[in-house]
Amino acid sequence: MSSKASVTSSPNACSQPSYAPTMTLAMAQQRAHFMSKVRQFFAARHVLEVQTPLLSQAGNTDTFLQSVAAAVTYQDKPRTYYLHTSPEFAMKRLLASWQVPIYQICPVFRDNEIGARHNIEFTMLEWYQPHYSLEDMAAELGALLEALYGHSVVLSHYRYVDAFMDFVGIHPLTASLATLQAVAEDKGLMGFDFNAGINEAEKNDAGQSEDSIRQSWLDLLFSHVVEPNLGHDLPTLIIEYPPATAALAKTAVDKEGNTVAKRFELYTNGIEIANAYDELADGPALRQRFEQDNERRQQHDLPAMPIDEHLLAASDALMPCSGIAVGIDRLLMVTTGARSLEEVITFPSGLA
Repeated sequence: MSSKASVTSSPNACSQPSYAPTMTLAMAQQRAHFMSKVRQFFAARHVLEVQTPLLSQAGNTDTFLQSVAAAVTYQDKPRTYYLHTSPEFAMKRLLASWQVPIYQICPVFRDNEIGARHNIEFTMLEWYQPHYSLEDMAAELGALLEALYGHSVVLSHYRYVDAFMDFVGIHPLTASLATLQAVAEDKGLMGFDFNAGINEAEKNDAGQSEDSIRQSWLDLLFSHVVEPNLGHDLPTLIIEYPPATAALAKTAVDKEGNTVAKRFELYTNGIEIANAYDELADGPALRQRFEQDNERRQQHDLPAMPIDEHLLAASDALMPCSGIAVGIDRLLMVTTGARSLEEVITFPSGLA
C-alpha cells in the first residue's frame, strides 16, 4: 500500500476558515485518480455503469440500519420517501431486467452514523455479476484491489466461527446466551443491556427475543474483540456468518452441520471494507425476511418500513448471481493511510 497521507488539520483548528473542507487538495487529487482507476477496471471487464434513484418509496427493513426519511410532494400529495442505504434494491431490478453485469458508484445515507469511520452520507461502490459464485466475486475483488494498489494481493480466508474461537474463545453458533453475556463482561464490555430496547410484545415471543438478543451479543463481541485483529498481515475475508445476518443472502450448511449465511466481509487493518452476498433470488422468502425485520423493528419501538414490492417481483426473475458493496471512503483511507473519513471527504456531516 502507498505511503501515509499527510494529516489534515481539524475543521475546528484556528488556521482553518469555517468554510474550508476537511480534505486537502492533494487528497482530492488522489481521490479523483482512485475513482478513475475504479472505472477503468470495470470498463475493461465490460461491466456497465448504471445510475439509480437516491430516493425510494421503500426503505431498508434492517433493524440496525436507519434510513433517512424525506418529506416530498408527489402528484400534489404529501409522501414519505427514503434516501437509500444502498443501491441494492434498484440495481437488482436492473439486473433482473437486463441480465448483464452492472456497477454503480453513488452516495448512500444511514442516519445517526458518526465517527472516525462513519458519516451519515458516504460513497459506495456496488456491483453484481450474473452466474458468479462467492468465490468468483472474491477473486474479482482481489483483482480490483490489485488494480488500485498496483501490486499483487493475496486475500486470506477466515471462517467467522474460527475467528471467533481464536479471539473470543467460544463457539459463536453453539454457545449459550448466558455464556455470551458472561464472556462479554469478562472482556470488559460492561453496561450493555440488550433487553432494554425490547418491548413487551417481543418479551412474549421467547424464541424471537432470544435470537435477537443472542445476535446482539455476537455483534458486540465481534466488533470489539475480533474485528480489531483482522486484516493486518493480509486483507482478510470473513466467511460463513451466522444465519441471522443473512439479510438478502442465501444460507447453507457448513462442514459442522450448522446453518450459515453465504456471504463474506473484507477487513483490512481492522476496518470493514466490503460486504458480499450469494444473492437470494426468492421473492416469498425475501418477503418473509422483510416482514420479520419489521416485526423486530416494531418490537424495538422503531417504525416498520415499506417493503419494496418491485424488488420482490424482480427477485423471482433474478438469475443466480453474487453482489458486493465496497465502502469507497474507507478503502481510500486504507490505501492512503488516512486515519479518519474526514481526511478523504470534503465536508463531513457536521460541516455539510
